[in-house]
Amino acid sequence: MNLSVRTKSSRYEKGNIRDAVSFALNSAAANARQRFEHYAGICKRFEKKHKLTSVKFVEQFEMGKLGDEQEFFDWYAAKRALDLYQENQEK
Repeated sequence: MNLSVRTKSSRYEKGNIRDAVSFALNSAAANARQRFEHYAGICKRFEKKHKLTSVKFVEQFEMGKLGDEQEFFDWYAAKRALDLYQENQEK
C-alpha cells in the first residue's frame, strides 16, 4: 500500500512525515496483533475448559442452550472481537 501526504507548509521534511506515518501505522498494526492474540488466548482457554470450539459455543449460546454465567459472556465477547478483527482484515 502506498500513501501520499501533501502539506502546504514547507516546514515539514518529507522524511519526517514518512517516518511519523510509518511509525503510527506500525504501532496500530502491532496493537491490533496484540489484541488479536489476547482474545485468541481467551477463546483457547475456554475451548479447553469446556471441550467446545468457539464456533459451536457461539451457536449454542445464541440459541440459549447455555447458562447465563459471566464466563460465557466473556467468551462470547472474545470470540466476537476475533470475528470483527478477521472481518476487518479481509477488507
